[in-house]
Amino acid sequence: MRIGRLALTVSAAMSLLVPGVAAADEVPQPLIESVGPAVEVGPGVTHRELTTDLGIGRVQADVVEVDLTNPAVKVNLLWPGAVAARKTVKTMADGVGAVAGINGDFFDIGRTNAAAGPAVLDGRPVKGAVPQGRRAAPAVDGAEMDYVFTTDHHGVARVDRMPLRGEVRRTGIRLVANGAEQPPPPPLPLPLPLPLPIVALNQHAVPVDGIGVFTGDWGEVDRARTLCGSDVDRDAPCAAEQVEVLVRDGRVAEVRPPRGGTLPPGETALVGRDRGAAALRSLSVGDEVAVDYRLEPASGAAPYMAVGGSPILRDGRPTENLNDTARAPRSGVGVSADGRHFTLVTVDGRQSDSVGATLLQFSRLLAELGLDDGLNLDGGGSSTLAHRAPGQPATTVVNDPSDPSPRLVPNGIAVFSV
Repeated sequence: MRIGRLALTVSAAMSLLVPGVAAADEVPQPLIESVGPAVEVGPGVTHRELTTDLGIGRVQADVVEVDLTNPAVKVNLLWPGAVAARKTVKTMADGVGAVAGINGDFFDIGRTNAAAGPAVLDGRPVKGAVPQGRRAAPAVDGAEMDYVFTTDHHGVARVDRMPLRGEVRRTGIRLVANGAEQPPPPPLPLPLPLPLPIVALNQHAVPVDGIGVFTGDWGEVDRARTLCGSDVDRDAPCAAEQVEVLVRDGRVAEVRPPRGGTLPPGETALVGRDRGAAALRSLSVGDEVAVDYRLEPASGAAPYMAVGGSPILRDGRPTENLNDTARAPRSGVGVSADGRHFTLVTVDGRQSDSVGATLLQFSRLLAELGLDDGLNLDGGGSSTLAHRAPGQPATTVVNDPSDPSPRLVPNGIAVFSV
């Protein structure tokens, strides 16, 4: 049992034991009775330990509180250097010099290992969101795949939505075999209209009939794997019609079957399935094309970083229909109403000294920590929170992961204090 944790009373927690939410005129009993000391991790970053008893056993948790008004604090995407890759939170945090890090989105575990939702690194879009039916874990009721935790270029955090928008256009002349330049031929009748819509960016699942863009950020994993399954069944057969169009420096360089291998700078792969593949086959080697894509924030605020998750707290209240029966280790992030503070939270579970929390309990915990909006991140064996104590050369995992060793994960949130 760890020492110095926040104590929560059994009577306060009893309101969380009955499935469902309290009636509209009822005010739930406070969950938090006392708060343990905050230990400074760095300027603007502190760590607290929490303990509660939900009437069924002990529950242990950790929180890292981040003050974005402190000019020493920076936030970015934590990732292993490729979308379809994994490392531990500690390894990724130590590799970039972060003072704290938490695991991020649910992911395509055991297959491509790519995360499910959008991601932004250093202000550039890294990946888009897969269809809801292609996630590897059950969805939170009412959630969509394009929700993110994000900070903008002004250091304001928020829960936002970032759908992908993009298109492929044939833009000019085409080089024929003898090197002469000729105008492009008249448009062919296509199953999809021109310009061709882009519906995936470095995703482990290209939607049925769709076209996806893959860049060097994807990594080495075979892109043909992204053309298997359907939008509602991740185990459905692979698409019969597949194609990959390699674009190099704005021109079609090759039309071929999808393959693996990291794409070098200056190259983009357009990968199509079903009707999307048929549309891409209208492009020929030498065609001049433009490939445009972006993640479009619903708030209008351009993101500096973003990581996907499922909303479980809005305006200080749990979202509707949150599960209140399945207890598990949890990871999450919550944002203050003004967006200038956010908190990383893990709840330990599946252990003799910590039984975990339901989604409803976890949401209420975020609310009582003073947070306004919150996301549920990947839990279970993925749930990991690490920070670096002042003067120490490396981070330490401060929660108790439920797996025998910290799980390899595809992304997370990195906090810097310099």
